[in-house]
Amino acid sequence: MVQKQFSHVRGWIFDLDNTLYPPETSLFPQIEVRMTDWVAKELGVTPDHASRLRTQYWRDFGTTLSGMMHLHDTDPLPYLTYVHDIDFTVLSPDLSLRSAIDQLHGRKIVYTNGSAPYAEKVLQARGLSGLFDAVYGIEHAGFHPKPNAQAYAQILQLDGMHAPEAAMFEDDPRNLKVPHDLGMKTVHVAPEKDMHIAPFIQHHTADLTAFLRKILGHPPETA
Repeated sequence: MVQKQFSHVRGWIFDLDNTLYPPETSLFPQIEVRMTDWVAKELGVTPDHASRLRTQYWRDFGTTLSGMMHLHDTDPLPYLTYVHDIDFTVLSPDLSLRSAIDQLHGRKIVYTNGSAPYAEKVLQARGLSGLFDAVYGIEHAGFHPKPNAQAYAQILQLDGMHAPEAAMFEDDPRNLKVPHDLGMKTVHVAPEKDMHIAPFIQHHTADLTAFLRKILGHPPETA
């Protein structure tokens, strides 16, 4: 059933954080700490106030960076370098995930609201380097973040991918609305407790590798 629903797909778009590695991995929490630190230092506010602003900007603008750029004229490149200076050894290679992605037919890309250099480091730590045809960061979208429609338009144009023949895998449900509206297949990758019910989300999975194996028509892996 799943295999048939994805039989037309020739473009595979993967989010990075909490999608290509398990959300329980202590990677993104490191970034949140450094984002809060940056906001506190740049705005001269307490860490608690900075943490609230970070969350508010993420909610209102799509990313903390976008809020800082819009409201405080933050230079994005030093910010991205600072917040992504973290410990990648908490990640481990996933050969099963690599195998499943490798067997997908068509063009495969990573598209993240982080930076492309950061994404490359994550992919290396996960054993996924060299697997994707392209890796796009927020800088490739003119620093317009998902879920903004303009961001997707710029990435699709840059890559030459045709939306109705594409599928999007993403942990943040709000980032799947525009892909759905563009005609993509949408897959929400999240633990069961965080699964979001919305008409623009067509599939849910708590196990990306297992879901990709269904698309490929492979039986579940056994322990």
